[in-house]
Amino acid sequence: MKALTEQNEMNVMNELIQQDIPAESKKKKAESEPRDLLIHEREYWESGFERIAGIDEVGRGCLFGDVVAAAVILPRDLILEGVNDSKKLTEKKRDALYDIIMEKAVSVGIGFADAETIDRLNIKQATRLAMKRAVEALDGVPDYLLVDAEKVDVNVPQVSIIKGDANSQSIAAASIIAKVTRDRLCKEEWETLYPEYGLSIHKGYATKFHREQIMALGATPMHRRSFLGNLLGEQHTLF
Repeated sequence: MKALTEQNEMNVMNELIQQDIPAESKKKKAESEPRDLLIHEREYWESGFERIAGIDEVGRGCLFGDVVAAAVILPRDLILEGVNDSKKLTEKKRDALYDIIMEKAVSVGIGFADAETIDRLNIKQATRLAMKRAVEALDGVPDYLLVDAEKVDVNVPQVSIIKGDANSQSIAAASIIAKVTRDRLCKEEWETLYPEYGLSIHKGYATKFHREQIMALGATPMHRRSFLGNLLGEQHTLF
């Protein structure tokens, strides 16, 4: 009976301690616990879909350049250590995982929509177009699509997953492929074309330096006019 009473007291104390733990601490603990990034893939594998493609994009909020999407089909039950939302990884880690994904993947497709297309369609529709092109660039038609918070205009069964790059390994892998692909364009091809704009550093996002250079030099043909708004004003256009 005494042991039972002591156990009850311990239970009460544990409950009180839990109540005193700040919500933020509980949140951090939950975030640090391992997440099953194959939960969505397993659901559809077990339903008979073998070739499951994860789809994600990068560059949606940039002032400059293409929005880039990737589609990645990974082997069934493959676990890639360290794969996560590309924005949470260091550049060195992304580059290493890029090589691993390209080596291990059943198929990888990459799609682009340039600044002119973004201005003509709007960024949402241009993003969907880039995703469609990524799916069409795969070797063969996938059986199912896991898409990061979007819909792809292809005749393939699919599901949109909020924060998919943090909840699906296939989407996270696509996020890494898209991010590394676009970053390399910024650092190499696009930086060579327009070295005055600092693209290798800010990757086309609206940093203070980037905005100042647009004001000083004008917009290039690869800047998104629909994103510049009053920033352009009376500035001239290069070339």
